[in-house]
Amino acid sequence: MKKHGLQLAALALILMLGHAWAVTTIPGKEKKDTAKKPTQALTYEQDSVFGERFLKAVQQREKGNTDSALMLIDSCLQLNPNSAAAHFIRAEYHASQDRDTLALRDYEAAATLEPNNDTYQERVAQMYIGTGDFAKATEAYEKLYKGHRDRDDVLGILVQLYRQQKDYDKMLDAINRLEQIDGESDQLSLMRMNAYELKGDAKGAYTTLKGLADSHPNDPNFKLMLGNWLMQHKRQEEAFNIYTSVLKAEPNNAMAQSCMYDYYNATGQDAQAKEMMDKLLLGKETPSDTRIEFMRNAIQQNEKSGGDSTQITKLFKQVQQVVPRDTTVAQLKAAYYTLKKFPKDSIDNALTQLLRLQPDNAGARIQLIQDKWPSQDWKAISLLSEPGMLYNPKELAFYFFTGLSRYYLKDDDGALDALKKGTAFINDQSNPDIVSDLYSIVGEIYHSKGLKQEAYAAYDSCLQYKPDNIGTLNNYAYFLSVDGANLEKAEQMSAKAIAAEPKNATYLDTYAWVLYKLGRYAEAKIYIDQTLKFSTDSTSDNTLYDHAAEIYAKLGDYKSAASFCEQAIKHGGDAKALEKKIRWYRKMYQKKIK
Repeated sequence: MKKHGLQLAALALILMLGHAWAVTTIPGKEKKDTAKKPTQALTYEQDSVFGERFLKAVQQREKGNTDSALMLIDSCLQLNPNSAAAHFIRAEYHASQDRDTLALRDYEAAATLEPNNDTYQERVAQMYIGTGDFAKATEAYEKLYKGHRDRDDVLGILVQLYRQQKDYDKMLDAINRLEQIDGESDQLSLMRMNAYELKGDAKGAYTTLKGLADSHPNDPNFKLMLGNWLMQHKRQEEAFNIYTSVLKAEPNNAMAQSCMYDYYNATGQDAQAKEMMDKLLLGKETPSDTRIEFMRNAIQQNEKSGGDSTQITKLFKQVQQVVPRDTTVAQLKAAYYTLKKFPKDSIDNALTQLLRLQPDNAGARIQLIQDKWPSQDWKAISLLSEPGMLYNPKELAFYFFTGLSRYYLKDDDGALDALKKGTAFINDQSNPDIVSDLYSIVGEIYHSKGLKQEAYAAYDSCLQYKPDNIGTLNNYAYFLSVDGANLEKAEQMSAKAIAAEPKNATYLDTYAWVLYKLGRYAEAKIYIDQTLKFSTDSTSDNTLYDHAAEIYAKLGDYKSAASFCEQAIKHGGDAKALEKKIRWYRKMYQKKIK
């Protein structure tokens, strides 16, 4: 990096010594609106100060201190307003800040001060193009061309500039000049033909294109190009003769068949057009992109005529018999079935067929997994998602689906392995919902293994990506309450869960238990009562009633506590332990009423 910096500094010094201090008069003085007024030559002291500041400005720019560099350049121009190099550097700064007006003014000054500096002249021309001043840009590039008649890149830009300004005669002249440098070529002939077309000179366009086709007698593409031009200009019979001659020589030429199809369509010969379409669709030598183009064409025509999908289904079957391994056809089929909302089995069969041909098609694999998700066939989902980790190793979704399916299949170790591998591919573009759920499952597995600290770290990661992951907020809070650890944090998380779902019995029970652990028994009673109110057969379990018993007992209601223990036994609780509690609560109740 140091070597590069010294080279730039040396270049700046050369620019300064070569241009900055020696200018006392300016060529083109008569252009008072753009040229700078002549100034006196710098004194030796001024020259030294100028050189020192200019070099420092370049060094500051290298370091990225652009504001400092600009201040130094401004001071240089105060000393010598006729320094082209200083104007140019300031223009570059303004351009980098998208200050086009200021940049253009300095570029013009630099170009005016040194009219023979190609870099300055070209940058001004580029700025004119950027600001849409094509007339000035053309003038600048023509001036540049006069000094460098061998620059075909300049002529290429002039061709486009004249086209933009619809000056087609000058566009043709620029093409002719290009041809003098580069020699005759097919590309230049096509450019010339296009210029004639734009000019409205059909004779010139035809003559150019005819000459191009005649100069390539063995290349059918130029003949077909001529035929298409004739079709566009209503000379259909001549076009037909060209298409026929090409097909006679090459019966399976897909481009010629496509042109003939267009001819039949344009002339209302529907039966012949359909026959030609069938040849293209069912021809083994038809290029894949051409086949797909006509498949789409067939679908569009079918939609316009009523959308009978059975015809398209039949067509897909015929085409796939000809090219059974064409992935693009399989992709189009799956997309069509999905768009037309075919039965799920039909869509899944199309997607499965596509995956056999293109196993790395992540979109098709994910869609298949999503289609099978409602069935909760975790084994089938695992068989789909696991290969995805191999074919698309950076696609996080496959690690998530694999981990989740293994988790539901009671393969905690396999699930943890897949999910941990997936974390290596988390980045800024990852779906935060997937990342959050991934860490949530990791936390669940770690907790079931008794690895509490690892579980809590995973839950923290989960909530970092999705702070409102309600399930994790509830579970994390409950596990902390059971451990009696960080209860304030548990209370905050549990409160968020019930705020999101105030009638969720599971979340209400967690909050009640956290409050119980905090010693806030009266509040705990309010929420355990809400828990029991909103519990159903699917949400009720012995834990809810056991918690209710503990809370009521703390408030001195031993009779209700004993009753809740009886309910806990009915819901599958530990009868031996609960009966012991019942005896104790009844004893305390009897003692209380005495």
